Amino acid sequence: MNGSDDGLARNANAPDPDWASTAEVYEPAEVDGAQLEGVAHGGAVTGTELAGTELAGTGLAGTEPAGTELLETVAGEGEADKVEATAPVGAERFINRELSWLRFNTRVLEEALDSSRPVLDRVRFLSIYASNLDEFFMIRVSGLRNQHAAGVVEAPPDGMTPREQLVAIRRYVRAEIKEAETCWTNDLRPALREAGVKVEDYSDLGKGSKHRLRELFSAEIFPVLTPMAFDPGHPFPHISNLSLNLAVLVYDEEVGERFGRVKVPATIDRFVRVPRKKDSPDDGLSGDESQRFVPLEQLVAANLDMLFPGLEIRGVHAFRVTRDADFDIEDDEASDLLTAMAEVVGQRHFGSLVRLEVEAGMPDDLRDALLGHLGLEPYQVYVSDGLLGYVKLSELADLDMPALKAAPFQPHSRKDLTEDGLFEQISNKDFALYHPYDSFSPVVDFLRSAATDPKVVAIKQTLYRVGSNSPIVQALMEARENGKQVSALVELKARFDEENNIVWARALEKAGVHVTYGLVGLKTHAKMSLVVRREESGVRTYVHLFTGNYNPVNARVYSDIGYFTSNAEIGRDVGNLFNALTGYSRRSDYGHLLVAPGDLREQIVKRIEREVESHRQTGTGYLAFKMNSLVDQECIEALYAASSAGVEIDLQVRGICCLRPGVAALSETIRVTTIVGRFLEHTRMYYFRNGGDQELWLGSADLMPRNLNRRVEVLFPVRDEQLLVGLRDDVLFRHLADRANLRVMDGEGNYSAKPIEEVGPDSQADLLEGEGQWRC
Repeated sequence: MNGSDDGLARNANAPDPDWASTAEVYEPAEVDGAQLEGVAHGGAVTGTELAGTELAGTGLAGTEPAGTELLETVAGEGEADKVEATAPVGAERFINRELSWLRFNTRVLEEALDSSRPVLDRVRFLSIYASNLDEFFMIRVSGLRNQHAAGVVEAPPDGMTPREQLVAIRRYVRAEIKEAETCWTNDLRPALREAGVKVEDYSDLGKGSKHRLRELFSAEIFPVLTPMAFDPGHPFPHISNLSLNLAVLVYDEEVGERFGRVKVPATIDRFVRVPRKKDSPDDGLSGDESQRFVPLEQLVAANLDMLFPGLEIRGVHAFRVTRDADFDIEDDEASDLLTAMAEVVGQRHFGSLVRLEVEAGMPDDLRDALLGHLGLEPYQVYVSDGLLGYVKLSELADLDMPALKAAPFQPHSRKDLTEDGLFEQISNKDFALYHPYDSFSPVVDFLRSAATDPKVVAIKQTLYRVGSNSPIVQALMEARENGKQVSALVELKARFDEENNIVWARALEKAGVHVTYGLVGLKTHAKMSLVVRREESGVRTYVHLFTGNYNPVNARVYSDIGYFTSNAEIGRDVGNLFNALTGYSRRSDYGHLLVAPGDLREQIVKRIEREVESHRQTGTGYLAFKMNSLVDQECIEALYAASSAGVEIDLQVRGICCLRPGVAALSETIRVTTIVGRFLEHTRMYYFRNGGDQELWLGSADLMPRNLNRRVEVLFPVRDEQLLVGLRDDVLFRHLADRANLRVMDGEGNYSAKPIEEVGPDSQADLLEGEGQWRC
């Protein structure tokens, strides 16, 4: 490996500056010959296409500024009226955050449509798409609704008001729901059948199968169900978040028609395996009935006579609700944050309603009755011709059928980083691990070794999303049992991981670990582990810094970089930051780390400005950033200024990107790409060529206001020159040069379609197969 290469020869060490032109040869992805609307038009809703007409009766009527185009009257299914108006201020410079996120989720849906992938992997992508959309409504849409209801008129940098964003989101999602339904009904379901996994409609089953399912229903499902009437004598029941329900119309000769509700239990698998005949082989391999399934809601609907005996079932229609799940705790008002968070987590099932999903065949009067009882507006209703809650397709994706999934892989094991002598090895050199391509075992070994090493006197650890059965937490508790001084900062407000973290916080406290919950008003998102060891030469610190979570399960599917070092300056900074998190401190400058909410934004902007000055002197200015999201206005403006000065800029942004690339006189030298593939691209890397004195910063921070203002974040430098070049060339530049999974974003926020056939390097596949220079 050539550690002296400074990367100035871009054509050798970085993607060809003209490579983006290859996007022109990509054809839009097609499904059964029809252009995929989510790809072809999914990004078409921009800041210049906004609602601008009277929306009376829809729940979004208002007098906020209109845009150039009415998206649609949100309650109706008909043609949209159009009016002329002025585009929001800022739309020409910034892409709306929410619409950019929706385009990201479209790319997840496209992976489900990719016929080159194994079918169960495609099913998982559709489940992930649906799960992402659920969370988007629970958090982002609920927030916009609260702003709209409160009369908030302050707009984000792109200029769209809350109402305009709600209308644009509805238009986008309604169109894409059709694509998801087509993906399941016309593509994945037939592909599964061909592969031997049959998801049947109950009505298509034979008498024998129905009989066996009724026996199963009577024995295992019926006892769990509770029919609930809603009439003057029975108040409308509470409908919990993300629950699947059946609205049942029954007829009684004495009282006429009545409505009832049956909750489809989440404690039972959504896809029920059709029982085999009693004389079928019991090995589960013979006969194809062992891989036949029916949706649980259809099985319940077909046997409602057992729940409503003596009544005529005149109609059964599924519906599903989504509630606001974004709850804030005022840290300074909570005497016990742990107890307060435990109470808040339980409130998610009771948050205000955000969305109602209904089957296409639901009668208007029933839908109107649900709207009235739930207190919803027509724009909050989404009609589906397919299944409700595609997230549950994860059950099928989890089937033990390896032939229908991507081949398993074995992460690379570092022979020079072993549990025996781990601290000695780190004392001699820095190490970088790129997960999932490198095993996560050395990270666990690091803490396990610290727990038992008699020379170790203290361990400090941040915990954000550690998951269940965490070996990291077990090692910390073992260390405390062995008499080490152990401190753990557990972030209780890691959204949707609060319950796990509450359990671990209590377990750690019980074990005698000093547990803290961070700073008032801030989430601690920094990923750090510090081990203090008393050696013959004196006290020495060993540090592991990370771009991801200390979660072995995530480390198999998230691409993240971990960094081991015994550098005294880095260790001192990490120690000072831990002290600030557990005690009191006004320190903002950490010398060798970039820390938010201190000087991280300022230092990134200064380095961008430094690259401009370097470019003026050398003509070789170059920046390459890889991150999850790019939203922060000040950072975007700095990148625009650098582009206007001629600096070449590569941005690889997995999710939200509010910057408009390739715009004349603004961002002509900026290229924005994205990768959605087998592994979740989670790494944050910030590379500055700096006239040959190059810098590479890694860490937990995306360039977003929430990360830079409201979270504790850390970026750390790669100080070892060989590691810097290896990570730059074999990770950052390799992903920028991808051709199999990469998409290119244009100035409107739209992405080129993924090529139907591989036309070049597949960065993820190549990393699985090859050696990496960062391992030298």
